[in-house]
Amino acid sequence: MKTVREILNYREMIYSLIRQDLRGRYKGSVLGFFWTFLNPLLQLIVYTFVFSAIMKQGIEDFYLFLFVAFVPWLFFSTSVSGGARAVINRQDLVKKMYFPRQILPIAFVTGNFINMLFSFVIVFLALAVSGRGIAFDKLYFLIPTMIVEYVFALGITMLTAGLTVFLRDLEYILGIVTMAWMYITPIMYPESIVPEKYRVIFSLNPITPIIRCYRSVLYYKETPKLLDMGMSLLIALVILVVGNVVFGKVQRRFAEEL
Repeated sequence: MKTVREILNYREMIYSLIRQDLRGRYKGSVLGFFWTFLNPLLQLIVYTFVFSAIMKQGIEDFYLFLFVAFVPWLFFSTSVSGGARAVINRQDLVKKMYFPRQILPIAFVTGNFINMLFSFVIVFLALAVSGRGIAFDKLYFLIPTMIVEYVFALGITMLTAGLTVFLRDLEYILGIVTMAWMYITPIMYPESIVPEKYRVIFSLNPITPIIRCYRSVLYYKETPKLLDMGMSLLIALVILVVGNVVFGKVQRRFAEEL
């Protein structure tokens, strides 16, 4: 609680870092902030062409089946892989002034989270234009699902951001890990096609129940299973506690290591 109160006292600094991240994301580009919407829109166009004309699947509106899971995954993978440098990229601040170092991963993950929210504008438009529609009576389930994913991503980012200061190779390893992680997560395929002997491994994947919740609400227009939401919340909280504890122990040596 002491750490939480201290972080809240520095909330203006968090806002400032988030603004810098969002403004600098497409700095120098002609379209600037509009890339936030254009990126997912172009991806949707590519998926629609590939999976409707070339790689036809046996799932109705497969490009939407993929897209509603890919946007949340993109937030998670970007937070985990890019967040490894959250402290290193702000080393000038770390060396010059005191502030709760947890602010750095919090600002980074929150910036990516806001970017995901903007991307969901394209998701909703795609669902509406495609004729599949939006289940407005189920949309409120997206709020706890997004919060759980945010907590989970923040916990891992705190862990990796703290350790990468001392193990610089970790950021490159994470690039490979997140790539492999995507393929063992049911994003580009339904879970039903996973061979029975491998389903235990896939069921241990902590991001799988989160993806299920997104897909249940947006694609199937169903209420997410309580077990999926409960498992996701439990895993997210455990990872956040572990990440914060590890980060808190190693942050004392940040200045000298950087």
